[in-house]
Amino acid sequence: MAPFSKPETVLKQAEGLVSVGQTHAALQSLTEMFSSKRFRSTPLASLEPIMLRFIELCVELRKGRTAKEGLMQYKNIAQNSSVASIEVVVNRFIQLADAKVQEAQEKADKAVAVDVDDLEASETPESILLGAVSGDQNKDRTDRALVTPWLKFLWESYRTALETLKNNARLEVIYQQIAQQAFKFCLKHQRKVEFRRLCETLRLHLANVAKYSHQPHSINLSDPDTLQHHLDTRFAQLNTSVELELWQEAFRSVEDVHNLLTMAKKAPRPAMMANYYEKLTKIFLMSGNALYHAAAWGRYHAIVTAIGGKTEEEMRRLAGQVLVSALAVPVGIQGEEGVEETKGKNARLSALLGLTRTPTRAGLLREALSRNVLKLSPATIKSLYDVLEVTFDPLTLCSSVSPLLKSLASDASYASYTPLLQHALLSRLLSQLSQVYNTIKISNLLELVVPIRELAVDGAASYDDEQIEAYVMGCARRGELNVRVDHAAGSITFVDTPFAAVEDPSSSTSMANIGAVQPSTSEFVRTRLGDVALTLHNSLATLYPPTQPTEEEQQEKFAALVTAAQAERKAIQIRRALVARRRELLSELSVRKEKEEASRRAEITRRRQEEEERKAAQEQRNRELERARREIENIRVEEAKKLAQSLKEKGTLKVDINDMESLSTDNLMRLQVEQLEKEKKELSERMRILSKRLDHIERAYRKEERPLLAKDYEVQQANDRKVFEESQKARLEAHRHAHVQDVETKKRLTRMLSDFNQVKDAVSARKGEEFAKKKEAAQKKMEEDKAKRRAAVLEAREEERLLAEEEEQKRREQEEELAHLEAERLAEERRREEEEAAAQALAEQKKREAEEQAAAMRKQREEERQKAMEAALRQQQREEEALRRQAERKAAQAAQALAPAPTRPAARAAEPDAWRRSGPPAAPTRAGISTPPRSESPAPTAKYRSGALAGGGGWRARAAAKETETAGSRAPGDATPARPASPAVPSPPPPAKEDAPKEVDGFQAVEKKVWRGSRWSARKGA
Repeated sequence: MAPFSKPETVLKQAEGLVSVGQTHAALQSLTEMFSSKRFRSTPLASLEPIMLRFIELCVELRKGRTAKEGLMQYKNIAQNSSVASIEVVVNRFIQLADAKVQEAQEKADKAVAVDVDDLEASETPESILLGAVSGDQNKDRTDRALVTPWLKFLWESYRTALETLKNNARLEVIYQQIAQQAFKFCLKHQRKVEFRRLCETLRLHLANVAKYSHQPHSINLSDPDTLQHHLDTRFAQLNTSVELELWQEAFRSVEDVHNLLTMAKKAPRPAMMANYYEKLTKIFLMSGNALYHAAAWGRYHAIVTAIGGKTEEEMRRLAGQVLVSALAVPVGIQGEEGVEETKGKNARLSALLGLTRTPTRAGLLREALSRNVLKLSPATIKSLYDVLEVTFDPLTLCSSVSPLLKSLASDASYASYTPLLQHALLSRLLSQLSQVYNTIKISNLLELVVPIRELAVDGAASYDDEQIEAYVMGCARRGELNVRVDHAAGSITFVDTPFAAVEDPSSSTSMANIGAVQPSTSEFVRTRLGDVALTLHNSLATLYPPTQPTEEEQQEKFAALVTAAQAERKAIQIRRALVARRRELLSELSVRKEKEEASRRAEITRRRQEEEERKAAQEQRNRELERARREIENIRVEEAKKLAQSLKEKGTLKVDINDMESLSTDNLMRLQVEQLEKEKKELSERMRILSKRLDHIERAYRKEERPLLAKDYEVQQANDRKVFEESQKARLEAHRHAHVQDVETKKRLTRMLSDFNQVKDAVSARKGEEFAKKKEAAQKKMEEDKAKRRAAVLEAREEERLLAEEEEQKRREQEEELAHLEAERLAEERRREEEEAAAQALAEQKKREAEEQAAAMRKQREEERQKAMEAALRQQQREEEALRRQAERKAAQAAQALAPAPTRPAARAAEPDAWRRSGPPAAPTRAGISTPPRSESPAPTAKYRSGALAGGGGWRARAAAKETETAGSRAPGDATPARPASPAVPSPPPPAKEDAPKEVDGFQAVEKKVWRGSRWSARKGA
């Protein structure tokens, strides 16, 4: 097939293939069209018939996967332009699959009705043997062979349709319709497994709504219509699950409905809620939850009473249902778990019923009586209420209720409550017995419940001794009864103390006591005084009625009423102010909406401008395409002229070359074909004339030979008779000769018949002996094989026994090894713990030793610091003494300098840059002549600056000066000792020059200036 053809051509080709029996080829051709790239640009008016035919072929061939792929592609094309077309195709798909199922069922019914050979025979041997092997009946086998494949295909069709239509707001209506049709399919054919899968599929689709909310045409559950469609589908799901008796699936459907109801902005229809609560009653009844079953009946009765539309008889029956369901709730806590464990479950069930708190038996009865249910109920239920709730006679309680239970069991509406009422009756009996007796014999209790045990009605529970004891112990375990069972004495003791501590009313135990089967004596004692006070107050009010109010009292009441009226007027004024404020808020909201509307209009204008610009760009693009088309047309005309010229030169076409504007390549080919057809017709006409002429000649020949045929027939007949007579004579002669030979052969064989019989008998006897020997050998071999097989089996069993013993031995060894490893592990853990404890003790000991050593070192450092400080003080005193003596020497030297001296030493002494020793001057050589001090190591003048050692001292003097400044700036109370490592004397005042060279060990370093010539000068000199 070509990559793409016109839709009409594809459809005609598929119809032609179907007409010749090539259905698979037709389906393949349509499938190939879907895979083409130009399939999306095909108009829907042409695609819809093709799609319908494609669906018909898929259903006929049971190609579910192919149909799904085609539906997905068609949905992607048509969902933006024609939703109705998708709806038509999907409905057609489901209708065809359903029609195939019905057709298969009719065929199966006919096969079962016709497939009987003997109408009088009940069963055939074949049917008996097949039934014994397979266990299926004839109709079941026929249905499985004919109907089941089409049922599977119909189920796959529903799933395909739902997968195709999911999560699309435009296809939501048809999606919900297909879902409800699928529910009907499951209900009609009792397909419970498929119904569960269908419910899970719908839940998955609903859960994916939020996931695909960003996509176009996504489902918006805040839309009331969309939410209503989902609610209708979920209610249909709930009804179907109840009819199929799938109670767990029904409860999940109830949860789905409740989740959707919580999302609804407006209240659902009352009729819908009535259906909701009615289905809840059935679910809770099947689950055995009598409390919530009665609560659901109460909600249903309230809605039905509000909407009306029921007859009086229906209301009486409904009132009986409400009251008997409330009476069937046992006294005490429901469920097997404690209050804390069931709090979440009860809150969940209460939310399903729209209740804010967990219902109670007393509350349900109170609510039912407030709705006048007791008056509308039947007489039997009224009597049951009087016995259970009004009268107090524990000894005749069961015998009084037993006939009432039998009467209720005869009514189909109340028969299902028989086991629940028995349970409630037993709890009521224990409650009344606990109020009357402290101790009761177990035998007496069993005698009291004999009427319940002997209740012979359908559906009634059988209460034997063990079950009654188990019920009592269950009540005791749940805290509903405080009893002790003494099996030795055969008694039950109701334990209760009248002076128990008052518990917090909000505590869980207090709530348990409120719902307990056994009434609390402490509660009776606690409320007794209040009851007495209330009774005395009512008695005084009856004996001494209040007097009429006086005029003053009436005026006071009137003044109080006036005050209340004024307060009410103020409240009205406040309410009016609130209303005015709300109007202002609404006006502001309207202004805000107008602004949003203006912005929206601006956005629309902008989008319109963008659309106009897009259209202008599209027109420009179209003009370009038109220009390209004209160029292509010119090229096509040129090619057509060349083709026409070539055909004219060949002589196969007669056309005017100048008239080529109206002719294309296709037209030229068409003209050529027409010319060839014309020549063919002329040739066929000449052939027709020749054949006609030949026919006339042959007719003339036949006419001339007709008289000669009779004569030829007579000659041929005579020849045939002669040949027949000769053949008959030859056949008779051959038969006679064969008979003579057969007679001679018989005589010859008769002579050897006795020999043949003897040989045959001998051979038979020999063969019989050989067979007997072979049979005996085979029997022996069989016995030997049996013995070998028996020995092999015994050996195999012995090996299995030995293997089992070996495995057991290995298992014991493994267990011993594991135990040994466990012991080693425990010993290793103990050893590790001991090592860790020892290491910890050692670490603590080392820590203590380190702390003691650190304390000793700190003490030692303090002592050393004190000694150093004292040494520093002594050193400072010595240095101060040395400085003082040095100052005295300098003064003496200055006095000597004033005396006359030789010129050279004076000049040398006047040099400012000379280095001088800081020690005392040398003694003069001659008396009366002052010799200047000798310089041991004079230095160049340019290396040291003048006055570097003015004041004397070196690094020690500077360090001492720094220490003196630090001690002077220190507070008087600060006793921090100086550093012992660097005692110093005060340094001389710093020189006036800011950038003084650095001094090292009393010497002042003078910057060494070295002249370096530049490279330029060096090059220049060179």
